[in-house]
Amino acid sequence: MDILYSMLALTLIYSTPIIITAIGGMFSERSGVVNIALEGMMMIGGFTAATTIVFLEGTTSFAPWMSLLIGALAGGLISVIHAYLSIHLSSDQVISGTAINILAGGLTIYLSQIIFGQQRTQTFRQGFVKRTYSGLSEIPIIGKIFFTNMYPTVFLALALVLISWYVLYKTPFGLRLRATGEHPHAVDSMGISVYKMRYIGVILSGCLAGLGGGVMVLTQDTQFTIMSIHGTGFIALAALIFGKWKPLGLLGASLFFGFSQILSIYSTSIGFLSKLPMEYFKALPYVLTVIALVVFSNKAVGPKAAGEPYDKGQR
Repeated sequence: MDILYSMLALTLIYSTPIIITAIGGMFSERSGVVNIALEGMMMIGGFTAATTIVFLEGTTSFAPWMSLLIGALAGGLISVIHAYLSIHLSSDQVISGTAINILAGGLTIYLSQIIFGQQRTQTFRQGFVKRTYSGLSEIPIIGKIFFTNMYPTVFLALALVLISWYVLYKTPFGLRLRATGEHPHAVDSMGISVYKMRYIGVILSGCLAGLGGGVMVLTQDTQFTIMSIHGTGFIALAALIFGKWKPLGLLGASLFFGFSQILSIYSTSIGFLSKLPMEYFKALPYVLTVIALVVFSNKAVGPKAAGEPYDKGQR
């Protein structure tokens, strides 16, 4: 039973950057802009957060949170490129996102070489630390999963799910954003700027992807390298499709993909699984990502106008 509790707790930890990044992708695609650049934006956010904490280390106890904020801003800044190309220049959104993914890989290595003299950041020691919340950890079952040796970023991700659900379905902004991704001409006829709503959606996705990348590096690594994100942005994109572009749906999908990562850690402790090669379990999250995209991409119906440049003269 202790192994099960530990697996569930680690599932929450490993799912956190997927959840945050998938929420970002949801805002972008709900506005009508496909964002496959989530991987690159996570890399930019992770690199910026790691670089920031190296310089802030020892100066303040809030260094991890400040690093996350700056990482989120960096992700938002790089997303402006995707927004401008996709919205104002009507470029192919898939090609634009792919270009940013390629750019992020080269840019982070280049900046690491300039700042640190190597193709990675320096090692940091002041990342996020797991905490046991006294009192709450005594709650049966839930206490051992949620409040024992848990990063505070897990609660941030769960809070963002609830906030995004409320914003998307209970506020005028959320209604306008969803309408922009479904019927942009109807939105324009009501005097609402389609360009503005799409810019907001894409920049929000960049900020959240940058935040997700920062969370991943500051909780699962001690420095940023080119392999720190290792495809998590694409897994978040799969979780978004699997979850049908809904906050609670992508939460469940993200937990599913997070659990598939944990299997590779505990496979040697589970009888019949211990006989299989470890490589099978390390590949499992990516295999499941491909399967989810193949199986659900045709069945899941996303925003009608997603991926289509807006043309005022078209009806």
